[in-house]
Amino acid sequence: MIEREEFRSIAHNGIWKQNTSLIQILGLCPLLAVTTNMVNGVMLSLATIIVMALANVAVASLRNFIPHEIRIPVFILIVAALVTVVDLLFNANLHELYLVLGIFIPLIVTNCIVLARVEAFAAKNPPLQSTLDGIFMGVGMLWTLAVLGGLRELIGAGTLFSGIDLVFPSLQPLQLLPADYPGLLLAILPPGAFILLGCMIAWKNWIEARATTRQEKVAVKALATGN
Repeated sequence: MIEREEFRSIAHNGIWKQNTSLIQILGLCPLLAVTTNMVNGVMLSLATIIVMALANVAVASLRNFIPHEIRIPVFILIVAALVTVVDLLFNANLHELYLVLGIFIPLIVTNCIVLARVEAFAAKNPPLQSTLDGIFMGVGMLWTLAVLGGLRELIGAGTLFSGIDLVFPSLQPLQLLPADYPGLLLAILPPGAFILLGCMIAWKNWIEARATTRQEKVAVKALATGN
């Protein structure tokens, strides 16, 4: 069993403290290319979560049987097998979305996020903790890509959930801005993704700086009271 504090630490690290997109700045290729709308970012993130969770548990379970000298090729082989399964599932069940995401599902094999967590965490920890690490690292990627994709879509086209009909045919995108909104092309293009990602990183740093300042004030006040 995993202790509550350990669970909270793994979740906090994956979702916020070691966020792969805002702190480690990994996986920029799909981050910039796929987040033209929220749906694309979320669905690619879900595929990545599945691969990360299964790859982590597989490596954690086999870590004592994998020779150190060939661990990287074995890790890549495991990840490639899982990505192939996910790729085929998307092609069979969400074919139109699969065509939109294109090469970026197979490219999960080379995604630094997946290989980094397999090497840094799963190869050194038990299966349960490794599975949770893969899930929460993926969740950190998911909310980042969802927010970035939502911002780009809203600013660029005035809509939200564009492409949701590719996943749920009965649903339609939301037109949040007036229908005659001309859109801002820069937001849809890669430079717009860079700018908005920079704003998100600055926002996260600002929140953490405020939290640090608040903790320092509390510590100083407690020290003064104690004296």
